[in-house]
Amino acid sequence: MKWLQSSDDDFETRLGSLLADRSAVETSVSTPVRDIIAAIRSQGDIALCNYTSRFDRLDLTADTLRISEAEIAREADRVDADLMEALTLAATRIEAFHRAQLPSNLSYTDDAGLMLGMRWTSLDAVGLYVPGGKAAYPSSVLMNALPARVAGVERIAMCVPCPDGILNPLVLAAARVCGVNEIYRVGGAQAVAALAYGTASIPPVDRIVGPGNAYVAEAKRQVFGHVGIDSIAGPSEVVVVADNRNEPRFVALDLLAQAEHDELAQAVLITDDPAFARTVVKALENELLTLPRAAIAGKSWADHGAVVIVRDWEEAARIANRFASEHLEVMLDDPETFATQIRHAGAMFLGRNCPEAVGDYVGGPNHVLPTSRTARFASGLSVFDFLKRTTSIATDENGLRAVGPAGVALARAEGLGAHALSLSARLDALGWNQG
Repeated sequence: MKWLQSSDDDFETRLGSLLADRSAVETSVSTPVRDIIAAIRSQGDIALCNYTSRFDRLDLTADTLRISEAEIAREADRVDADLMEALTLAATRIEAFHRAQLPSNLSYTDDAGLMLGMRWTSLDAVGLYVPGGKAAYPSSVLMNALPARVAGVERIAMCVPCPDGILNPLVLAAARVCGVNEIYRVGGAQAVAALAYGTASIPPVDRIVGPGNAYVAEAKRQVFGHVGIDSIAGPSEVVVVADNRNEPRFVALDLLAQAEHDELAQAVLITDDPAFARTVVKALENELLTLPRAAIAGKSWADHGAVVIVRDWEEAARIANRFASEHLEVMLDDPETFATQIRHAGAMFLGRNCPEAVGDYVGGPNHVLPTSRTARFASGLSVFDFLKRTTSIATDENGLRAVGPAGVALARAEGLGAHALSLSARLDALGWNQG
């Protein structure tokens, strides 16, 4: 764990090194992924089944790639009633927040008489990748499927690996809550390739969303351009800004909530009180003695964790902006005022009783967020990821007279004669005097 103080002479160098380390987190598997994609494109279902047998120890045929609706219902019905109630509550809140995001079409007539518009339409088909095996997250199903459904996407195809043929009941229950019934028991780069290019059994989609391992992330990178993707997700991260009025154990648990995701995850505490910071670190180390994922969280904290001691909260805000973290917790007396200084964060969690875990499950806003400092230019998943904008222009003779001559001048300046003539010919027919 790294300890930095803004008053130290070498602070800028050490902070720069910490930020550079975050941007450099990357695992290159480009060559094997390229081979997998090529095999799927040339051999389709045959290659998909072969890779599933090899990586998931599951023998499939083209007829058994898709999980039947009867299987979905059977597995979903195994979920405990209380857990199903929690899943439904989360879905209701997530859907409501994303429904509030839906934009309105734009249409107006300007001073020149041109009718200008912009219309929103949904994508036709979206592919949802859901991790399987040990990393099975039903919350990710809700966060990825519901915005697409709210946006109006008619077809949502889901791929989830099923190692050794084991289905995850809660993942399938989440899919059913979202109205997703086209589900394939395949994963990895091969699933991404199948969604992007299609096979005889899996029609292609227009956009692929959802988390996955390094192979999945690299496959999404390589198919981007042929289809859209949400992002290339890196390890999870949180920055917690906290004063000494907080319960140290709560702060420690919030740091560990990110650290337990992955050995490469990062948890950072920013505070103005060194004594409080030491108390938090001690509480964190104590929690590691009993935490179920202590090995993962401990390595994450040791390798990537940090404490940053600042002189004031204005300085804390500047440093938080430089981290541009996936999650930012603000545990201060006046978190809203502090938040006005934040320009770069995937999502903010304001107040002493709003841990990031609220957003992971039941808050409402999406938990698919930019990582590895990409919050400097990227945003979290929303309905806008499943919508397209189409603009329109309509004009009569008077409108063409008003703006056409300027268009002719610009087209001629660019040396595009047909562009100029397509305007000037009409203007001439209207009695245009070019002077």
